[in-house]
Amino acid sequence: MRSLGVHHVSLNVDDVSAALDFYVGRLGCAVRDDRPDFGFGGAWLDVGGQQIHLIEAAAPDDRGQHVALRVADLAASVAELRRAGLTISDPSPVGSGLQAFLHDPAGNLVELHQADVAAEA
Repeated sequence: MRSLGVHHVSLNVDDVSAALDFYVGRLGCAVRDDRPDFGFGGAWLDVGGQQIHLIEAAAPDDRGQHVALRVADLAASVAELRRAGLTISDPSPVGSGLQAFLHDPAGNLVELHQADVAAEA
């Protein structure tokens, strides 16, 4: 068996509206219109051809699980989110890239990742 790639990541959120404001309004994801009615709240999002599925349920305790979103300019992204009033860590090196972390309204950990910084310099 060989995996072809990631189809989607599901995140539990306790307030879908607040999560949509964060993921769509702040992080630039787009709402997909093909989510079936599962009998519980949620939303499917598109982020650069990949999907994030928001599931209305209690968020688990933070144990390091997170979703990482790729950005072109981490410093600019951090500055923009801070201007919007969000709390986000300072960028730090990881491998050949940079990363910064913040939490969504349900407490899920989100990493913003700028890859191959050394190659871009």
